[in-house]
Amino acid sequence: MLLPRPTTYRAEEGEFSLTEATVIRFGDSSLAGTARWLQSALRPPTGLPLPAEESGAATTRAAAEGPRESAISLALRPELGAEAYELSVDSSGARIAGGDAAGVFYGCQALFQLLPPAVYRHAFAYGVRWSVPAVSIADAPRFRWRGTMLDVARHFVAKREVLRFLDLMAAHRLNTLHLHLSDDQGWRVEIRRYPRLTSVGGWRHESQLGAARDAPGDGRPHGGYYTGADVREIVAYAAERHITVVPEIDIPGHSQAAIAAYPELGVHPDLRLEVWTRWGINHNVLGAETTTIEFYKGVLDELMDLFPSELIGLGGDECPKDEWAADERTQELIRERGLGDEKGLQTWFISELSEHVAARGRRVYGWDEMLEGRNLPEGTVIASWRGMTGAVTAASRGFDVVACPDHTVYLDYRQSESPDEPIPVAISLTLEDMYGFEPVPDGLSEEQGARILGGQANVWTEHIDSPRMLDFYVFPRLCAIAEALWTEGKRDFAEFRVRLDEHLARLDALGVEYRHDEGPLPWQKRPGVAGRPSTRAEREEHFAQVTADIKE
Repeated sequence: MLLPRPTTYRAEEGEFSLTEATVIRFGDSSLAGTARWLQSALRPPTGLPLPAEESGAATTRAAAEGPRESAISLALRPELGAEAYELSVDSSGARIAGGDAAGVFYGCQALFQLLPPAVYRHAFAYGVRWSVPAVSIADAPRFRWRGTMLDVARHFVAKREVLRFLDLMAAHRLNTLHLHLSDDQGWRVEIRRYPRLTSVGGWRHESQLGAARDAPGDGRPHGGYYTGADVREIVAYAAERHITVVPEIDIPGHSQAAIAAYPELGVHPDLRLEVWTRWGINHNVLGAETTTIEFYKGVLDELMDLFPSELIGLGGDECPKDEWAADERTQELIRERGLGDEKGLQTWFISELSEHVAARGRRVYGWDEMLEGRNLPEGTVIASWRGMTGAVTAASRGFDVVACPDHTVYLDYRQSESPDEPIPVAISLTLEDMYGFEPVPDGLSEEQGARILGGQANVWTEHIDSPRMLDFYVFPRLCAIAEALWTEGKRDFAEFRVRLDEHLARLDALGVEYRHDEGPLPWQKRPGVAGRPSTRAEREEHFAQVTADIKE
């Protein structure tokens, strides 16, 4: 039983078994990479040679029908559409056809789920019969953006763990990794022309322990960053799995790590700040001088050299305006530029850098606070996180949208009302809550609804300080979100739950330390570390206030 649920699934009579004679054949040279991936993934657990070879002069359709010997055949059929696939299995083999290379890859992922769960192990699995039931599957995704945002600024996630996370995303047919690379608490990507961003901004002397406003520090330095070579490896590894990596550098708020490295970037250049050690919204923001814009143009040039994604994230969220309002020089610049007020200044920041990004053939991606300005650059893509108000407003104004409402898809939110949840913050978001995620808000016209590119789950890491805890917070809730983004039509949580129970054996084989139904295991708890839970009524009241400026 597959997860996400395919569009059509028909069981047939018989089965196909992988043997020493099984070969992997691909009907187009563009599928050589997928064939190599399939071979490298199947060989360790099965111990089979599984040679991969191109079908030669065979036509694409003949390759799709497959040779009548023991083979896994891969082929392109563009008429299926982007990311769509068909998988047919009988006693002679498995035939996978995709509308493009991504579709073929997803067909391979479906084939994996039809094999015993031990296929996900990384070494030879003894005593396993490698058989696949005969089936006919036709499948295609509902949304083109099926993503996860991973915050590597609050707590750094090492490269090896990012690569593992990409594998887990690929297994669930997710196709976009949004990397949050900078914040008040750390700068995580090497920028060669500004080395202090990582030598100074890349680490802090301690971290706040827990979510209480008076929480102590833990007394432990924390840091890390990705070199340019690391980024290229991550991007290439993701591309092999048909995942796009979208980088985000947060401006003009959430920037204290950069200001600590280069004080001239701040509103008060003579003020020496450290990389921030607290969580929450910080009132130290970027100064409004043109030299700050030129600095970030240099950052973005290097970032765009490293990341080939169409979208480049500029943040734009949670930027307090009080420092600008109280500063005489900033007020002078607002008047000189005819910006009106501090909200106009924030839009000026985004517009200046958007123009630079556009000159490189890219588009800006940012949080829904960007909508507070009325002159947002054309082509901007909005991540609607404060509920769905941003999605409605952005789509109504003609902007594309990625839906990521906190009350449905924030994976750092607590998973139940139990006091045993580690560092419980915000509202409780259960597996069923996340399965109910609907990226297209009510009330949009057909044209406006087409602006919803899809959705993503967001993983903020203030309280996720290890790969083991990342597993705990993310899985299996991300499985539910993956299905919500992939599957067309009505969803049934009870039916999903049955398939998920089977899917957990795959996560076990992958070594994922997911949260169990009965709650956190003893070593997944954080006794004595205070959280900051809230009710849904409190959350709704707060977001009604902070989104009033963008509501249409």
